[in-house]
Amino acid sequence: MEIITFEKAYKTVINSAFSTGTESVSFIDSLNRVLAGDITSDMDIPPFNKATVDGFACRKADLEADLEIIETIAAGMQPQNAIFENQCSRIMTGAVVPAGADLVFMVEDSLILHSGKVRYIGSFTKENISIKGEDIKNGDFVLKSGKLIKPQDIAVMASVGCTSVIVSKMPVVAVISSGDELVEPSEKPGLSQIRNTNAYQLMAQVQRAGAHGKYLGIARDDEEETYNIIKRAISESDLVLITGGVSMGDFDFVPSVLERAGVRILFSRVNVQPGKPTTFGVYPGTLVFGLPGNPVSSFIQFETLVRPLINKMMGYDWKPTEQKLPMAVRFERKSPARMGWVPVIITEKMEVMPVDFHGSAHISALPDADGIFAVKAGTKTIDKGEIVSVRQI
Repeated sequence: MEIITFEKAYKTVINSAFSTGTESVSFIDSLNRVLAGDITSDMDIPPFNKATVDGFACRKADLEADLEIIETIAAGMQPQNAIFENQCSRIMTGAVVPAGADLVFMVEDSLILHSGKVRYIGSFTKENISIKGEDIKNGDFVLKSGKLIKPQDIAVMASVGCTSVIVSKMPVVAVISSGDELVEPSEKPGLSQIRNTNAYQLMAQVQRAGAHGKYLGIARDDEEETYNIIKRAISESDLVLITGGVSMGDFDFVPSVLERAGVRILFSRVNVQPGKPTTFGVYPGTLVFGLPGNPVSSFIQFETLVRPLINKMMGYDWKPTEQKLPMAVRFERKSPARMGWVPVIITEKMEVMPVDFHGSAHISALPDADGIFAVKAGTKTIDKGEIVSVRQI
C-alpha cells in the first residue's frame, strides 16, 4: 500500500468518524462531556430588577433631597413599599429593587443625618440596577449543542434549572500493546525487555480526549494470540488502538492480522516523522489504529490523528490550541523528505526552542515540551526569528 501524506491521512480518519449516540446525565456529572442538545432558559435572568450594590434605592429626581428611609430590603426579601417622592429604601446587593425606584446609590456615597434621613453626597452615580431579563430572557438559548462542557457552563445550567442534560456518549477505546519484549511497569525488565509505557500513555491521552479507555493487555508476538485479542477489542469497542507491531519486521504482523479479523485497511504508512508506520482501518461499528511502538511516535500520532477523531465522534469540533511564535535558534533536520512534528519549549521570551530530542524512542523529551510544530516535507531548515505555529500538547 502506498505511503500517503499526513493531510490525506487526517482527512481519511475524520471522514470515517461515526456518532457514538447520546445519553442523559445529571448536569453535575456533565463536566468535560459534549453537549448533544441545545439548552434554553426557563426564566428571565435576573428574574427581577436587582440591586448590584449595598446602598439606597430611590428616584433619580430626588438625589439632591434628604430622603426618608422607609424600609430595609435584604436579598431574598420582597419589598413591602413602593418608593415615592423624597423616599428611599435601604437595600442589599442582590435584593429586589422596589417599585418606583430607578437608582441605587452606594453606602459609601451616603450620609445619615441626625433626623434619621439619608443624604446623597457622591459626585456621580450609576443606576446600579441589573434590569430583569438583561442577561437572559425566558426561552433564550444559553448553551449550544456541540459545546464541550466547562465549569462555567454548569453554573449556567443551574441558573436555568437544567438538572438533566443530553450529552454524547463517550467512545469506548480499547488499548493494546504488542511485543514479546514488553513487561508491565510493576515488573523489573529482564535482558532484552522494556517496560510497557505506550499503553498507559495512550490510556491517559484517551481520558484527556474525553473517551473511556479499556486496557486489554499485551499481545505477544504470536499471530493467533494477536488475532484473538484484536477480535475481542473490536467486539467491545468503538475504537481500537494497537501500539507496536506495525513496522516492516518479521514479527510486525498486526496489519495482516487486522485484515484477517475483517478490518479494511485504508492506509498503513504516512509520510510523517515521527510516525511513518501508522495504520488505520475500518470495521462495521469500530475504527482501528495500528500505532508505532516508539512512544514519541504513538503520542504524536494520537494527538494529531486519534484525538481529533474521538472529538468528531462525539460531535465536538475540537481545534488544538496554537500560538504563532518566533524561533529562538536556527533549526535544521537531517532529512526533509517527510513532514515532521518537532517537540519544543516556549521560552520566557516567548520564543520557540526545540527540545533535546534523540528520536522517536526518546520518551523523556516530551515532559519538558510545551508543544509541537509542523515542518513541511521538503523543508530542511527554519531560521532564527522565523514564525512557527506551536500546537499545545
